[in-house]
Amino acid sequence: MVTGQFSRRLVKPKAACRPPCPKEVSPPLAAEYNEACLVLPDSAKASAALSRRCLQTLLRKQAQVKPGNLAEEIQQLLDTGKLPSDLANSIDAVRNIGNFAAHPMKSQHTGEILEVEPGEAEWNLDVLESLFDYFFVRPAKLKAKKDALNDKLKEVGKPPMK
Repeated sequence: MVTGQFSRRLVKPKAACRPPCPKEVSPPLAAEYNEACLVLPDSAKASAALSRRCLQTLLRKQAQVKPGNLAEEIQQLLDTGKLPSDLANSIDAVRNIGNFAAHPMKSQHTGEILEVEPGEAEWNLDVLESLFDYFFVRPAKLKAKKDALNDKLKEVGKPPMK
């Protein structure tokens, strides 16, 4: 509706269509993840590229891998044997899908550049959420339970858990 020199239109704020990042995740990492979620409806390619960056940050900060290219960093983590099998089997998807976002790759059959599909970008976010659970949420829950039990043990004069 136009009235005089002004026009009116309804503007809806952007909102992510994913669950919020767990509070245990460090703010810089959470910001990267949240941005990847926020752009997903507009660009699977942008979301995948941001997810790839988020994974690399997580590997360097939480898994303490030696900086290199992302494939080497993922391999360093896999070589520790510490990841649950479901994460180990899907972590490399983030790198591969992120590569489609960052580097134009042509199909050998059609010659067309292959784009990131929305389901692929969502898979990246699923993997990141699982990694957040593994590196941040589960350890925080375990610590809270252990602290509560140690407080109870202390009350009865027993030594803390090992």
